[in-house]
Amino acid sequence: MSVWVRRAAALLFLSLLLAFPLLSLAEEQVLPPKYPVPDYVSLLLSVASEEVGYKEGDHGRSKYGEWAGDPYAQWCAEFQCWCVDQVDQRYGAGLLNRVYPLYSASNTGRAWFIEAGRYVIRTGPVEGWGYQWLKGAQDYVHTGDYIPQPGDWVFFTWTAGTDTDHVALVEYCSRDENGRIFVHVIEGNKPNAVARAAYSLMDKSILGYGTVHDVMDITMRFGNTGEKVRSLQEKLIYLGYLDESLLSGHFGTGTLKAVRAFQSDHGLRPSGIAARDMQLLLEQDWKEKRDHDPAIWTVIDDE
Repeated sequence: MSVWVRRAAALLFLSLLLAFPLLSLAEEQVLPPKYPVPDYVSLLLSVASEEVGYKEGDHGRSKYGEWAGDPYAQWCAEFQCWCVDQVDQRYGAGLLNRVYPLYSASNTGRAWFIEAGRYVIRTGPVEGWGYQWLKGAQDYVHTGDYIPQPGDWVFFTWTAGTDTDHVALVEYCSRDENGRIFVHVIEGNKPNAVARAAYSLMDKSILGYGTVHDVMDITMRFGNTGEKVRSLQEKLIYLGYLDESLLSGHFGTGTLKAVRAFQSDHGLRPSGIAARDMQLLLEQDWKEKRDHDPAIWTVIDDE
């Protein structure tokens, strides 16, 4: 492990130690992450922790807004993007616009995660796409099934609508004596400072999560664009339902016809919508063909 990763991990551990006494007083239990925490997440949380206590200046001016090009912006997204950029600048991580988005406008960050294939909605279908399911699960996702992981981004709304009004960075999650789970975050512009906060996992103001890990699959339909569509197309191409020239990440007419053909061949209603049942069958056929495909066998030389 490099020196800078060890330093970030130590700072993160110290910051959590400062927070955990509060948890023990409330008889809460810190939940260990379900997935490995990447080194870059430890670095990001370390940078964000250093900023706790920062307060905006007159008329809402912040260094994060200034960095993003608008000193007087409402700066919750700008804070998080600034932290990511700091990790890139200090450690050459290359995270911005690859692992995390660079944005300031409402909904842009969420849309970026959806296209990247790393968005989990709190409840209901993803607008313009459809319902989701956790990888390996036997049913569509229900509210509270996904517990956010360190480094995830939480998108909030302060109204009854679906537009994103706020974003925060997940530090860890905890469970209280009554079994309720809380999401602990570091967030900017709360309301005029960088601060730590905790939200119930079932808080209705939470719209969803931009995730570090690819944990969820999603219903796809005509017009969708993103990494999930590209993966769908790759499987359809491999199984002979789609021409390789149509690999684009965009669900167009060719992909629609290929999905319908696959559905008809497998006794499904040819709706052209790649829902869970269709995708599970596609995954099964894809794996079976790969397992028997001599073109991808690995020859091991014993000598």
